[in-house]
Amino acid sequence: MATTVAFGQATQPPGEAQSMTPDRAAVLNAARKLAHRQLDQLTKLKFQPMVPTSAEADTIALAFFNAERAENPTSWHQATFWLGMTALADRSGDPWAREAVLAQGRTLKWKLGDRPYNADDHLIGSTWLWAAAHGSGDKARAPLQARFDQILAAPPRVHLSLVLGPEGQRNTPRAECLKRWCWADALFMAPATWLELARATGDPRYRDYALAEFHATSGFLYDPADRLYFRDSRFFTERDERDRKIFWSRGNGWAIAGIVRMLNALPKDDRERGPLIAHLRELAGRLAELQRPDGYWSSSLIDTDAMQPESSGTALITYALAEGIRQGALPQSEYAPIVMRGWSALSRAIQPDGGLGWVQPAGDRPGKASAESAQIYATGAYLLAAAAVADLVAP
Repeated sequence: MATTVAFGQATQPPGEAQSMTPDRAAVLNAARKLAHRQLDQLTKLKFQPMVPTSAEADTIALAFFNAERAENPTSWHQATFWLGMTALADRSGDPWAREAVLAQGRTLKWKLGDRPYNADDHLIGSTWLWAAAHGSGDKARAPLQARFDQILAAPPRVHLSLVLGPEGQRNTPRAECLKRWCWADALFMAPATWLELARATGDPRYRDYALAEFHATSGFLYDPADRLYFRDSRFFTERDERDRKIFWSRGNGWAIAGIVRMLNALPKDDRERGPLIAHLRELAGRLAELQRPDGYWSSSLIDTDAMQPESSGTALITYALAEGIRQGALPQSEYAPIVMRGWSALSRAIQPDGGLGWVQPAGDRPGKASAESAQIYATGAYLLAAAAVADLVAP
């Protein structure tokens, strides 16, 4: 008989995590509560955008910064949440969860973000493909397919190095590499969506593009010595205050979660599965070594002695490891205890107001979090983790 993990409400950094197995009903009920809360908060999102620092930058970057705001319904912030909602709907069978997703798509007319090439604007397409397969039909898929056809007609050839914009800004339209997947987060935002479209249409061009770009980015940003991803090329040489390489938990969480999403979208007989699984195992093995005794992964992965929790990276990594077990890519005997410690940590991050706390705000490197800091993308990552954990545990 399964032992249920207590879903406590901690405002202080928790102690050592337990690896006991929760039951499926408890996991899904926790996910339902957080999903309902987030749906109620969609018009009250809190986001601290990176602010342009000059009049020139204001003009150059206005559209970019607007696209990156959490209030934008097609942003990666909300797209991560809606992807988590599809996972909850699949596992729970709750009609309200399914209808919430479909209603959002109808409201937005299945559109994507305004930046044709930017991976952050592609993630919402995965939710629209799910909707197409759950009653909304071809109209839900059409804008995504048109966008990707546009990219295939004029594929970007820019280098993957991220060059800073005016006055040292990060991630502005002057960073030409953003037309490709030149940052670790993009490995979650785009490749699986391309593969899912290939599966839905039977057109191999989407598969081929996804895999070529994934391998280009992975080969560029992955550090084989440390078995982790740099967030982008700026971090090849940047070091922390102790002269150590900088590896961001959420960035690596995006990457490993993107890999398991790709495996879900690829046919079982696809020749790329073997290399992807081998890479997943290497990355998962390193992340397993870096889990803290309290079940979290530190915002700076190698800073395992950090006292502060961080829940968004922890949720993404927990999801990826659980999903890797379900896929048969990771051994359950080795990884299930790690997953359950991660889930225990996430459960204790739920705050008295019902939100998921200890979330680092939007950024591009390790940073601080607090018990009160909650973000919609972390809710989405939590829902993905809950769905994957539910797949592993008894009813």
